[in-house]
Amino acid sequence: MGRGIVTLLGPVEIRELAERLDLRPTKRLGQNFVIDGGTVRRIVRTAGLDGDDVVIEVGPGLGSLTLALLPEAARVIAVEIDPVLAAQLPRTAADRAPELAGRLDVVPADALRVTAAELPGSPPTALVANLPYNVAVPVVLHLLAELPSLRKGLVMVQSEVADRLAAPPGSRVYGVPSVKAAWYADVRRAGPVGRTVFWPVPNVDSGLVALTRREPPATTASREEVFAVIDAAFAQRRKTLRAALAGWAGTAAAAEESLRRAGVDPSSRGERLAVTDFARVAEHRPLPD
Repeated sequence: MGRGIVTLLGPVEIRELAERLDLRPTKRLGQNFVIDGGTVRRIVRTAGLDGDDVVIEVGPGLGSLTLALLPEAARVIAVEIDPVLAAQLPRTAADRAPELAGRLDVVPADALRVTAAELPGSPPTALVANLPYNVAVPVVLHLLAELPSLRKGLVMVQSEVADRLAAPPGSRVYGVPSVKAAWYADVRRAGPVGRTVFWPVPNVDSGLVALTRREPPATTASREEVFAVIDAAFAQRRKTLRAALAGWAGTAAAAEESLRRAGVDPSSRGERLAVTDFARVAEHRPLPD
């Protein structure tokens, strides 16, 4: 597959393009645009794309990462909630990468609600994105659930969010995002990103998170049933599982019985359990009277 020629956007060009579009980045949409070419090349390199990958990119913004993705993938599906940016992106691709612009599809939609049916062509195999900080976790979980075709991903998120997504059981920051992400994939930190590569400059650092899809735990419980246990266990982190799951089970005594049947110590806390443990607990929820 020919890679074609791509001229990436530099910092001055990004600001000029934003000015021409009368664009003022908003905190509401979590708009912090990557202006460093080295960073976007690093993201694409770390993503480990194959030439036949179909990439879904969320929040492409002004197109810095999009342009770097086009030579490395069969297609790029860019999901953009801002109508002005969604309209501009194909023009930017045609201007900067004319030989590759046909690989780009832009879907003007909210990534938190986009469905597989709304995406054109072959289903995506890889997620690569600079995710808005305020919706990073729900976007990742939604896309992993909605798009079983996704086999891998690399996302740039706030550093603390990266820590939470990749945290192992027992970690201080292990919680709901960690366990739910682990249902779908092996998740790991893939490196830090400083704040100066963005415009506007955020007041936090970022991190890269790599995801590799794997089968969920073997269980008779549904994903929804397992996720209900996870939510209940972390809703009151300071409480033992016996107390935290009392509402889920009906009573604290019923929660203790379910936990013991699942082989889990009722006096332990949610942060000690792996996703496979939560699945076993979900299997042993008491039957309603």
